Amino acid sequence: MMTEREFPNWEALYQEQAVETMPWFNPSLDPDVKEALLNLELSNGLMLDLGTGPGTQAIALAERGFQMVATDLSEAAIRQAVAKANQKGLEISFQQDDILNSRLEQSFDLILDRGCFHVLPPQSRRTYVQTVANLLKPKGYLLLKCFSHLETREQGPYRFTPEEIQQLFTERFDLRSAKQTVYHGTLDPLPKALFCILEKH
Repeated sequence: MMTEREFPNWEALYQEQAVETMPWFNPSLDPDVKEALLNLELSNGLMLDLGTGPGTQAIALAERGFQMVATDLSEAAIRQAVAKANQKGLEISFQQDDILNSRLEQSFDLILDRGCFHVLPPQSRRTYVQTVANLLKPKGYLLLKCFSHLETREQGPYRFTPEEIQQLFTERFDLRSAKQTVYHGTLDPLPKALFCILEKH
């Protein structure tokens, strides 16, 4: 049984630390997300960026033509992301929200999770799967990036194998693909990650 991992207070973190220094900060669109959108031939639609943090992915996706809603637990993160989007003149609906107790009511074509799922406590994963499935339209996609079981650092998020992802999501999703990749950000070397495309039944 995995021991519970400890994570920072996200609100305090975003109040105290420059987003550019955070391990997951990536100023442009994540290459795995870019590739997935090409492969799925998706260039528009209503998309949720879950755990948007500094908002870089939501901004990059809005620039590509997606209608974006972006949420984060941290109000400080949301404030900073709003300011960045406003500078670029982008219409993005940024909202403070907790996916485990979500107030969202829209139905999305696509959900991107680049770093939210893998910091949730294990006992909350089932709630996450049900909530995310309920927010997606039938045949909608969840693009999920999480730490891979191949990552050897002591600290950081929970790690997963493709089989574990399959098992955790099987009730509501088909795992279309799971590839070993890296987590693009500020760490050196880049952590090993798993990029999964899940389709809602």
